[in-house]
Amino acid sequence: MPSKMERLEARITKEAKDLFQTAADLEGRTLTDFVVTAALEAARRTIQHSDLIRLTARDQERFVEVLLGPQEPNATLREAAARYRKVAAKNK
Repeated sequence: MPSKMERLEARITKEAKDLFQTAADLEGRTLTDFVVTAALEAARRTIQHSDLIRLTARDQERFVEVLLGPQEPNATLREAAARYRKVAAKNK
């Protein structure tokens, strides 16, 4: 069953409306469809960006723990560092 439709009103300048109408015309869409679609895309991007940078409390605690008390490098990391030093020495 489709969601109940809601009304959204906004007061904008004539210049803004003309700009939106031109863009909608270029895409062959109605002004309403263009504006609603653009607003939905912007809202989703904003929420996605916020979700990407938000850390859970546990993540924050772990991040601080690693910064304040880093672990000793394991064998794999030591080997990678040695390979890097060897390549960097050759390129000098």
